[in-house]
Amino acid sequence: MTRVAVMVIHGLGMQKEDYADKLITCLSKQMDRVMVQPGAAEQLLDIEPVFWADVFEEREEALFQQLVRSPGLNYQALRRFVIHYLADAVAYQPVEKQGHNYDAVHRTLSRAMHALAQRNGPEAPLCVIAHSLGAVIASNFFYDLQFPSSSRIPEIMDVNAALERGDTLTNFYTFGTTLPLWSLRYDDFSRPIQVPSSQAAQHFPGLEGEWINFYERNDILGYPLRPIDPAYAAAVKEDIEIRVGGPATSWNPLSHGGYFASERMNLRIAQGLARTWTWVNR
Repeated sequence: MTRVAVMVIHGLGMQKEDYADKLITCLSKQMDRVMVQPGAAEQLLDIEPVFWADVFEEREEALFQQLVRSPGLNYQALRRFVIHYLADAVAYQPVEKQGHNYDAVHRTLSRAMHALAQRNGPEAPLCVIAHSLGAVIASNFFYDLQFPSSSRIPEIMDVNAALERGDTLTNFYTFGTTLPLWSLRYDDFSRPIQVPSSQAAQHFPGLEGEWINFYERNDILGYPLRPIDPAYAAAVKEDIEIRVGGPATSWNPLSHGGYFASERMNLRIAQGLARTWTWVNR
């Protein structure tokens, strides 16, 4: 039996290493429901959260101390929030040479994919679940794998593992994503990543993967993807509007952090993962 390798990627802000716990709990519950089998998630999925926040944490905190705490500026809690949110997006920007933050963040994805390949085999199907800036990071990472250039090639720990090369990418679920804003950096933003990857058919003939995007209309950082460009309309199967968060957050921008526990979103993801597992293990 082949499990589906699932990589979860967090977004902006001050994250903790257990950030994915709510999503894993909710997704597992929905997976059991879809498969009508208690404990199905543990048997069918192997979930590996990526924690990239520590790449910037130390320098962002030092910046806060130098620019805010030492001068005694007002609204320190709000300024800390702004620094950790905005600095993530700024610091992640690629520069001319490799070896900087862009590559350091991508290295955390490479390590996660290596761990998944080690536990599940080099040709296990790969699903990516990404929030906010994490969706941008995932898109860039797999773009660099699918369309390599001499100046920007992600580190692959085991080049013989199809999963680590991104060849077995079958499902991509994004939510609260800022990816459309990044289109402003380019004159032409008409080359989205391929989901499933072009090589996936060699490993799973006939398997129909999917890229599904979820957004909440009150989340000012989350947007639909299909309107960006006709190429994205073709690449992204659906933009699904959902309601997330509790009574205090669902009606305002704080809804951005509410996706992880969304039953509707996790049910839809579970349905996609169940189809993938069933096809691979048919």
